[in-house]
Amino acid sequence: MRIATWNVNSIGARLPRLRGWLSSARPDVLCLQELKCTDEAFPRDEMAELGYEVACYGTGRWNGVAVLSRVGLTDVTCGLVDEPVFEDATQARAIGATCGGVRVWSVYVPNGREPGHPHYQYKLRWLEALRGTVVAESGTGTPFAVLGDFNIAPTDDDVWDISLFTESTHVTEPERKALAMLRDAGLSDVVPRPLKYDRPYTYWDYRQLAFPKNNGMRIDLVYADESFAGAVTDAYVDREERKGKGSSDHAPVVVDLTP
Repeated sequence: MRIATWNVNSIGARLPRLRGWLSSARPDVLCLQELKCTDEAFPRDEMAELGYEVACYGTGRWNGVAVLSRVGLTDVTCGLVDEPVFEDATQARAIGATCGGVRVWSVYVPNGREPGHPHYQYKLRWLEALRGTVVAESGTGTPFAVLGDFNIAPTDDDVWDISLFTESTHVTEPERKALAMLRDAGLSDVVPRPLKYDRPYTYWDYRQLAFPKNNGMRIDLVYADESFAGAVTDAYVDREERKGKGSSDHAPVVVDLTP
């Protein structure tokens, strides 16, 4: 079974590449983030042509998440337990579904903008709600995983130059403590270092030749419970999909499991 996650940074802009990648990589389940479309605008027909059912949660603004599956899709849940709001609105940042006997959540964790900003405090509250959802849903015997753009680099080695982030989000102690709380809740990072190369980043800014210079960050993660993690046979970041014209600024992360 192949399960993947990908921040596509606009499903409309990335549709041709998404179709091509689904045809070549053939994931059984794909978690998507940053759709930037409404539920109604999601290209369901195009996904159906490739054999995928769709669960989508989008408002057309700067977020939106989805789960695609060709092994069944049931028990869809939009939003987290006790999810906080930002500027009086609940944002479309989390969707859960059961696919082929595995429970997955596709998450797009708030960026936080900068320490001290209200969005940073929203990010920490949102991560608390994510932990609450993990506690409520995991431990049932069904393999369970949270996949997506966490907007947190777990360690200093997960950014190209930690000295450039001394006053930035993504690497602060409170964010990393929130990630550690997911581990305390029974989840582990199933895409550990080292992979097939020294620095398996998942995100590179479009500016300043960040990708050619490999000035990246590892912020797209797969956190899973013991039954899921124990079935993992391979994991990789598909750097090839970050190359060329029309790419997302994130690369897909792929995990293979025994049936």
